[in-house]
Amino acid sequence: MAQTILIVDDDPVQRRLLEAAISRAGMTVITAPGGGPALDMVTGPRGEQIALMLLDLIMPDMDGLEVLAKLRKTNADLPVIVLTAKGGIDSAVEAMRAGANDFLVKPASPERITVSIRNQLKIGTLSGEVTRLKKKVDNRLVFDDLVGRSSEMRQVFRLGQRAAQSTIPILVEGESGVGKELIARAIQGSSDRAGKPFVTVNCGAIPENLIESILFGHEKGSFTGASDKHLGKFQEADGGTLFLDEIGELRLDMQVKLLRALQEGEVDPVGSKRPVKVDVRIISATNRDLSELTRAGRFREDLFYRLNVFPIFVPPLRERSDDIPALARHFITRFAAEEHKPVAGLTPEAADLLERFSWPGNVRQLENTIFRAVVLCDASLLDICDFPQIAAAMGVEAKTHRAVISPDAPAADMFAPVLPASSPYLLSAADAAGHMRKLEEMESEIIRLAISRYEGHMSEVARRLGIGRSTLYRKLKEFGLEADEGEAPETAEEPPRQAAG
Repeated sequence: MAQTILIVDDDPVQRRLLEAAISRAGMTVITAPGGGPALDMVTGPRGEQIALMLLDLIMPDMDGLEVLAKLRKTNADLPVIVLTAKGGIDSAVEAMRAGANDFLVKPASPERITVSIRNQLKIGTLSGEVTRLKKKVDNRLVFDDLVGRSSEMRQVFRLGQRAAQSTIPILVEGESGVGKELIARAIQGSSDRAGKPFVTVNCGAIPENLIESILFGHEKGSFTGASDKHLGKFQEADGGTLFLDEIGELRLDMQVKLLRALQEGEVDPVGSKRPVKVDVRIISATNRDLSELTRAGRFREDLFYRLNVFPIFVPPLRERSDDIPALARHFITRFAAEEHKPVAGLTPEAADLLERFSWPGNVRQLENTIFRAVVLCDASLLDICDFPQIAAAMGVEAKTHRAVISPDAPAADMFAPVLPASSPYLLSAADAAGHMRKLEEMESEIIRLAISRYEGHMSEVARRLGIGRSTLYRKLKEFGLEADEGEAPETAEEPPRQAAG
């Protein structure tokens, strides 16, 4: 569930160190040894999963500027952070002009890299959300803007795209919270009425004495309190789409007038002497079984057949669990950006919990659940403990191993990993038989863990262990760790290729 970062660097040591630092911040990392393989990844099947590229500037096969030039032709919105040892102002300006979003000079600290990545992801998320909201306001939302990759939703999208090519009346059916209005908006945005008015009427929320006036309008003085002329929803939607939500709640006498408006293409405002012609596309929605209401005499049969020309059923979320990860990821990135939170995704346990829950409130319930979790969470990943109500309903014990971070803690510790019981950073003082282990064994293991924890930065390892560097190297030799742990850390700590990009 974490966001995927693509690291592009020809130096394997640098790739490994960057991967460790970014993974510790809760993000998924993939790597490429050069510009060509990186472009193949971006344009390949996993390309849509890549949220940001961390790009070396100087590489033997294809330099960073060439990668940027080709990338901007195919993925103009993908954030790119250039990380290079060539740290002059001219290099920074050149990279920015080529399309880089940020420029960092090696050696950059893990904290600085993480902050830059989070800032760019936040900007990208907010820009995407602004674009989506603008399209929604302009009534140009299309099916590609909707989140749903399951086979069930792909079928809904296919039906919606076909229906958008005509003015056929559409009935969108589904439980409350599945996103019926978004489907209707996407139909409008995919049709030749895109950009025209999209007017929503909740038929179950209109006061009974105002239904006729709200739908069809009224003239000035037509009844007590009618001090001005009022255009009804039909006239407001003229040239566009009228979305009749919860159509099953409309009372019978209004159903007769609605049927006439649909058949004749005209409405009779209250108090008007003549009907008014309207050109409106009708999309209705209901969470009720209209055929059952028709058999019970609570919905007119002729109106039912008039509205139910092209039915589209939106399945509940529990029947399309494949959409839950994508929806959760969408809501997490959106709310994390809006609330200025460092949340980047879900732990595997939390993701499994959300996928197994039945979600009676459907997408609306999932959205509100993620919103609450993001607001209350200060870690990089949402865990089971951030969903206490869901965990209780599923009979899962919502324990947490999350460390409490002090507001005064250094920046490096703000992105420290969560340490579950099975963490490789925990040290056991007893062996399998329950006896105390030898000090030499524990000392060797502590040094191994420290080297892993601080990505081979030997000065940092020595400082954290409270020993000198010479003592540390002597112990590495004594414990036989020098061959597999000694060389890479030295390269990582003092990179030999300052001009290598």
